[in-house]
Amino acid sequence: LILLGLSGGKDSLSLLHILYQLQRYAPIRFELAAITVDPMVEGFDPSVLQPHMDELGIPWFYRREPILERAMDHINGNSYCSWCARMKRGVMYATARREGYNVLALAQHLDDLAESFLMSAFHEGRLKTMKANYTVGAGDLRVIRPLVYVRERQTRDFAAGTGLPVIYDSCPSCFSMPTQRQHAKEVLNAEERLNPQLFKNLLSTIRPLMSIENAK
Repeated sequence: LILLGLSGGKDSLSLLHILYQLQRYAPIRFELAAITVDPMVEGFDPSVLQPHMDELGIPWFYRREPILERAMDHINGNSYCSWCARMKRGVMYATARREGYNVLALAQHLDDLAESFLMSAFHEGRLKTMKANYTVGAGDLRVIRPLVYVRERQTRDFAAGTGLPVIYDSCPSCFSMPTQRQHAKEVLNAEERLNPQLFKNLLSTIRPLMSIENAK
């Protein structure tokens, strides 16, 4: 029973359609639903997702949480994205448990893992990145990231080529607040222009980190 975290961005919509096709044609049978967590940020409107999910016939859970409002009392702007992601995961965990789903699918790709690796090295002095597949501490939910070997440009091309209803400002605050992740993305983009093998090399570096306990 898989619950997909669906922000409405190109990555999660691409993963939605990949899982939808696998559900129809793969020899392994599984149930699929999606959840969108609305952080109640001005400019975020996920209403376009409802008719799309109805057309696919996939159950869709919609949860509104004042994440941005809470963030103003707990963090500074530089850490907003990481804090927001943790809060959203908490809502998704609770929904999965309440609705009977035992696997949560998230749509982070290789670019995201590389950025997390860079941020951890630069700001925490640790070598870590996101896990590709792990069980949460309570032992009742498994989290999977099926796109960890996929580049961001591939999800962008797939979403554009298939006409997916992408919400381009799926997190407007990420464009208005300075973030460590955006800086890491810019560093990697600049380096890749000089070294086309960058992400191939980074994948070799972070592959052992994708399954160890101190990854996230």
